[in-house]
Amino acid sequence: MANESLSVILPAHNEEENIANTVSDCVSYLGSNFPEYEVIVVNDGSRDRTREIVEELSRQNPAVVLVNHEVNKGYGSALRSGFDKASLDYIFFMDSDGQFDITDLDRLVPHIGGKNVVIGYRENRADSFVRSLNAWMYGLYIRLMFGLSVKDMDCAFKIFPTEAYHKVRPIKSGGALFSAEFLIKLKRVGYVFKEVPVRHFPRKFGSQSGANLKVILRMFRESWKLRNELRNS
Repeated sequence: MANESLSVILPAHNEEENIANTVSDCVSYLGSNFPEYEVIVVNDGSRDRTREIVEELSRQNPAVVLVNHEVNKGYGSALRSGFDKASLDYIFFMDSDGQFDITDLDRLVPHIGGKNVVIGYRENRADSFVRSLNAWMYGLYIRLMFGLSVKDMDCAFKIFPTEAYHKVRPIKSGGALFSAEFLIKLKRVGYVFKEVPVRHFPRKFGSQSGANLKVILRMFRESWKLRNELRNS
């Protein structure tokens, strides 16, 4: 991939304690491994200093780009805004909470090319039993609902050609269903999934916000809308 350029998308909601280190790690790695890169941080309505920190990082390095949501729109909406902003050959996204290591891209990059979409799965998931159980049940629900089976549906460590995203737009889900909808639509147009283990680390700062009732109910609503859309397409 020495000649390919990469857009890195980092969705961020109230990550003031993590975002500077995450961006710094990305810039260090990308500068040594890619001829051209951009780090797009999507501030999804944070109520802390996430936006201000990224603005300062952008002043120091123009390859760091801020996309700002004035209000919290949800994880999927943050990813969509980042993907829409991406301008380089490949898109890679990763959570900004410090639970992944950008250098694990070394594990994914050998598998890119053609119609491959390379998706990480957490080899040793550093989450609570309840959170891991919720993820297992969610994966089962998506498999039964849509016939999509991957090891770790929502592992936030995926790389794919930017043109792949444009072929399946729009991805309508604004919440937790975004990744599943994206993969389902990619599969329907012939993309192939390569699954690769990546490391997963305990969160040092801040709190996780995914598994609340509002997020879960939104996922169910969006999944039924997606099912109807696919049946009519």
